[in-house]
Amino acid sequence: MGRRILNDALRTIVNAERRGKATAQLQPISTVMTSFLKIMKHRGYIKDFQVFDPQRVGKITVELQGRVNDCRALTYRQDIKARYIEEYRLRTLPTQQVCIFFLWEIGQ
Repeated sequence: MGRRILNDALRTIVNAERRGKATAQLQPISTVMTSFLKIMKHRGYIKDFQVFDPQRVGKITVELQGRVNDCRALTYRQDIKARYIEEYRLRTLPTQQVCIFFLWEIGQ
């Protein structure tokens, strides 16, 4: 698991959406994951989420809205300068419709 916590959580959400479930249980949790879920809630992709017992392993219950078609996390890191983000997105990511909003909104 280790570095793939966010990726596993996003795959769980996508799989639950495809099965038509109303909620998804995410475990283990991290602060990056809760920040990402806040952004998803703000943009209207999920209804709400609740964090249970964040001091230990913890669980997150996500109320799904049915708007997530596909969602993945980049599992590797590369150091790039801010002015090259758009060029990197066009070159590396699969479609033109992918938005790298996570890089900018996580710092706010």
